[in-house]
Amino acid sequence: MELLEAINSRRSVRSYTSAQVDKATIEKLLDAAVQAPSAMNSQPWAYAVIQNAALLKEYSDRTKQLLLASLDKFPQLNKYKAAFENPDFNIFYNAQSLVIIFAKPGSPNGTVDCCLAAQNFMLAAHSQNLGTCWIGFAQRFLSLAEIKEELGVPEEYEAVAPIIVGYPEVKPPAVPKKAPEILFWK
Repeated sequence: MELLEAINSRRSVRSYTSAQVDKATIEKLLDAAVQAPSAMNSQPWAYAVIQNAALLKEYSDRTKQLLLASLDKFPQLNKYKAAFENPDFNIFYNAQSLVIIFAKPGSPNGTVDCCLAAQNFMLAAHSQNLGTCWIGFAQRFLSLAEIKEELGVPEEYEAVAPIIVGYPEVKPPAVPKKAPEILFWK
């Protein structure tokens, strides 16, 4: 798959088969992720992989509780209240794998660098006919000190990009994109 084709055809996938992505494939995607540029070549990323369905379901349920408790603080989430209250809704869309990109401290631009790594990861997955979706709902939960302790993640690391990856049940249709907004061209 050519690069521009991958960029133009990649979609967020929210429906997966029950097939597990094997370790070698995940490692290949992580190898692509670390090829991302980073400020001063700091490479401030660290990765965690969860392929335990019961743990993913537990973390989905706990995240939904956190989000429901935060509706007053983040009123823009109110449109998802019914989903958060639905015991059948899984924020990880029943994907079999979650890859979390953490930013290590001390980098001049760690969060942005991790976002670049995430894009590489998602494009590499797409090139292997895998689906991905960045699960923003999980970012705050995965950055909680107690969750990082449960997972063995250093407390000073910050969860930047929780990305589910798996074999898509269906290929999502293209979504119209806006033309670039060019502020100036001198």
